[in-house]
Amino acid sequence: MTVQVQVVEEAQSAAAGAKTFPGSDSRKYNYFEPKGRKATHYEDVTVDVQPDPERYLLQNWIISFGDGTPTYSKDWTALKSSDWHLYRAPDQEWERTHYQRQSTIVGMIQNVVDNARRAGAPTRFDKAWVKVLQDQVGAFKHAEYGIGTALMRAQRYGYTQMVNNAILTNSSYKLRFAQDLTLYLSEIGLDISGFDADAGKKHWLEDPAWQPTRELVEHARGSDDFLKQYFITNVIYEPLIGELFRSGFVMQVAAAQNDFSTPAVVSAAEADYERNLANAVELFALLTGDAQHGAENKAILQAWFDQYGSMGVNAALNLQPIWSSPRVKTAQFTDALASARNRVEAICREIGIMAGLPEIEPAASLAVAE
Repeated sequence: MTVQVQVVEEAQSAAAGAKTFPGSDSRKYNYFEPKGRKATHYEDVTVDVQPDPERYLLQNWIISFGDGTPTYSKDWTALKSSDWHLYRAPDQEWERTHYQRQSTIVGMIQNVVDNARRAGAPTRFDKAWVKVLQDQVGAFKHAEYGIGTALMRAQRYGYTQMVNNAILTNSSYKLRFAQDLTLYLSEIGLDISGFDADAGKKHWLEDPAWQPTRELVEHARGSDDFLKQYFITNVIYEPLIGELFRSGFVMQVAAAQNDFSTPAVVSAAEADYERNLANAVELFALLTGDAQHGAENKAILQAWFDQYGSMGVNAALNLQPIWSSPRVKTAQFTDALASARNRVEAICREIGIMAGLPEIEPAASLAVAE
């Protein structure tokens, strides 16, 4: 009697279904370790969407660039991580929720604009305030667009989908807000005689008050390190320029100029920043707390802060004359700058670096309440 023995070798292939793993027949996607007790919907649709050779690609990256550079590389940032896949964005935003939130914001802003124009509100704006909207808010939209385009480049280079998503949604918010301001100024300009919708570009390119801000934005756009771009945006630009101008000026001063619509438009960007900041702090704190690379990452982030923090403070100080532009002055630049500095210090504490901003005092306050 002859006995035939069949030997089955384990499949070594990257093809789908070539190998089974625990839970492969489940729709719970439990092949990854969730951050909490149970995987969230965000994790189900985000984690490992972008695999890498350290997890599932048996044959290394499937494609590469002509010079041999892989599809994704850890060398695209100076920062290092023992496991890039540990990061989870606190806002847990993914494609569907992002579109829903953006749509809600756009609808809200359009309602504000339509109601304001229907009531004739723009015609009652103080004349000096109209020039501020035309020149300064018009210039600010270019800063927001510049930051948005910098992040648009940055999001391509993240090593995992979770990192990419956080940077991409950040970029999307900035580009949407730049568009919000463009459309808003264009629409209210239809009701205001002599309103120059192109004046903002001229101020962005030529006004001395905006040139240090422009320099910082161009540094962000020109960087070849995607996490440096993300760092400049959320740790330097946003608190020292973006939030300073939005919250410390526009949202405090507008009502006294008979303007109740502009703060509503600008407020959307304040909510955007809270989400983007939480995501950024989570990522940078994870990197500074890395058991293997934490000390090196702290040194790198500190060097970035020391270089760009002084540029941010200089940019903020150059914006001071804008606070004296309205006829009715209800906010002081010194208070806004102090709040911005406190914000930066709090952010740096969360990340684990020192907020060594230069001790530069602004000129005597030009904004005194009337």
